[in-house]
Amino acid sequence: MSKKPGGKSNPLAAAERADRNRKILIQVGVAIVLVGLIAAIGIGIAVKNAKKNDLGATPSIAATASQLANGATATIADNGAVRIGKPDAKVTVRVIADLQCPACKGFETANAQAIKDAVDNGTAIVEYNILAFLDRFSTTKYSSRAANAAYCVATADPSKYLEWLTTMFDQQPPEGSAGLTDDRLIEIAKSVGLPDSVGQCIKDNSYSKYIEAKTKDVLTSGVQSTPTIFVNGKQLSGQDLALPSGQFKPDAMAAIIAAAAK
Repeated sequence: MSKKPGGKSNPLAAAERADRNRKILIQVGVAIVLVGLIAAIGIGIAVKNAKKNDLGATPSIAATASQLANGATATIADNGAVRIGKPDAKVTVRVIADLQCPACKGFETANAQAIKDAVDNGTAIVEYNILAFLDRFSTTKYSSRAANAAYCVATADPSKYLEWLTTMFDQQPPEGSAGLTDDRLIEIAKSVGLPDSVGQCIKDNSYSKYIEAKTKDVLTSGVQSTPTIFVNGKQLSGQDLALPSGQFKPDAMAAIIAAAAK
């Protein structure tokens, strides 16, 4: 300790040391607060991103359930599509649809059998992206509930999936209505041979977060309407599929798939 001559302490030096120590403590305190604030911000961002990227329950088709007729298999593609067909098929047909969409019903009525035939004979794999574009046109988010039912059916028994889709479009409710009830969705699933377990999946709306995320992904990719159809990655035009009247050409997909397979 610094002292005046005679051994007495130097009050000025002591005051300087106290002031210096106080500044150091203040600086340390500020640093601790800043570190804590940065950590809190980082944790907040991480939690927000985790919630944003949380897909909830993710549908999958068990290997034991994926074998269909004639060597076809079923999987859930990365884009969320239910993928059905022989792995070595020359043609991939991707159908982006909403089960509440009247034009999608028109496309299916005209082409469902042609697509099924191509899958059954090994020419094509079909990928159905059943998503929720039209929730605003029902009072019960029917598009989302129907898309959820699509995953419930695919994961329960993919061999019934194409038949179920046809039945669902046959019973499509009008836009602006409440849509089909969950009980009716369950009845339709059971009518094509799905097990009772599919009912709980439909009632729980098990895949709602996944559907929301995949719908956003498809919209972000540039798809703005349904149905949107791709064959081997190329988007089909209205001229490919529709008559001048606007109605879908019956079995137009049969010729398109045959040409793509050559």
